[in-house]
Amino acid sequence: QVQLVESGGGLVQAGGSLRLSCAASGRTFSMYAMGWFRQAPGKEREFVARISWSGGITYYADSVKGRFTISRDNAKNTVYLQMNGLKPSDTAVYYCAVGPKWYSDSTDSSTYDYWGQGTQVTVSS
Repeated sequence: QVQLVESGGGLVQAGGSLRLSCAASGRTFSMYAMGWFRQAPGKEREFVARISWSGGITYYADSVKGRFTISRDNAKNTVYLQMNGLKPSDTAVYYCAVGPKWYSDSTDSSTYDYWGQGTQVTVSS
């Protein structure tokens, strides 16, 4: 059984920053790619960023490229999402998820196995 717990969400003004954390347990975390997704009200869940098992390969959605940074600390079983230059359009519930072993080249949420409960990010204008 894999458990993921996100934290770090909140209310921030446009242009501000937040750092999301996702703590994992129940699996050899360091062997798996990880991803962040988000879902805004009335919209489908969308890919935000992913990171390979070692942290050496990252990939971002065009909408967040240059503003968000995904990273991981395998010693702490934690993946992070540093969000800078936040915009009202970034408002959503953010979820972390476990991807395939080692590396993922997918932005499709169906290829990610386990999900956290989500953390709300609200950006005011």
